Amino acid sequence: MQKLKKLLYIFIVATLFVSCSEYQKVLNKGTNADRYKMAEDLYKQGEYKKAIPLFEKLAGPYAGKPQMERIQYMTADSYYQAEDYSLSSYYFSKFITNYPKSTKIDEAAYLSAKSYFLASPKYSLDQTDTDKALEAFQNYIVTYPDSDRAEDANRYHQDLTTRLEKKYFEVANQYYHTEDYKAAIVAFDIFNEENLGSIYREDAYYYKFKASYDLGMKSVLSKKEQRLLDAKQAYYKFTKYYAESDHLKEMDRMLEDIDREILKTKEEIASITQ
Repeated sequence: MQKLKKLLYIFIVATLFVSCSEYQKVLNKGTNADRYKMAEDLYKQGEYKKAIPLFEKLAGPYAGKPQMERIQYMTADSYYQAEDYSLSSYYFSKFITNYPKSTKIDEAAYLSAKSYFLASPKYSLDQTDTDKALEAFQNYIVTYPDSDRAEDANRYHQDLTTRLEKKYFEVANQYYHTEDYKAAIVAFDIFNEENLGSIYREDAYYYKFKASYDLGMKSVLSKKEQRLLDAKQAYYKFTKYYAESDHLKEMDRMLEDIDREILKTKEEIASITQ
């Protein structure tokens, strides 16, 4: 039994060695026809990482030839299946440009957008790939509204939109939590103007009010009344849109503080000018 296991092990190792040797031989010294056949076979077998170097070797020799459309698509898909999304997005975009009438164009456009989506980082990091994915999905939705993939494309587009909204909301929120109230007020105003349907819009109005409140309360006497009046306007704007909000109890108490502080400020100014 032990002898049989040993022989089986030797056979497997020998097979792998021959296989690897054959692969290296074709990759480095094989004809273009041999490379094409092996690359296609590896692609069909799901050996994408091994297929990629062979496809790359074929790019020059088959440039402008009919086979190049298939080679370019398989190259892009191999990178996608190997989870190298930066390169798959590049190659799918290249395929779309070079073969706009291909029967694979719908699928390529979708996978190009999805590659950008999968390469997109968490909301707090640089969002270049997110922007590219949003544009790619938007173009896909417009170009292929009846595609079976349109529903998924819309869902990914919404996910990316929310991701960007969270990033911009957190930027404004950071200003508030570092007590840069003027910058926070401006940032929340911009956020609310540019993200009308955002899930973060209620919180943006809430923190804009809180920033206005804190700015007014901590202002010098000469600027305090006007800034507190601005805070009241922020309160009324919030209640216009979110009359049933859970924030209102807290905000109502803060509004009472504002009214008392305005009255106190007027009295202080009056005593100084007498």
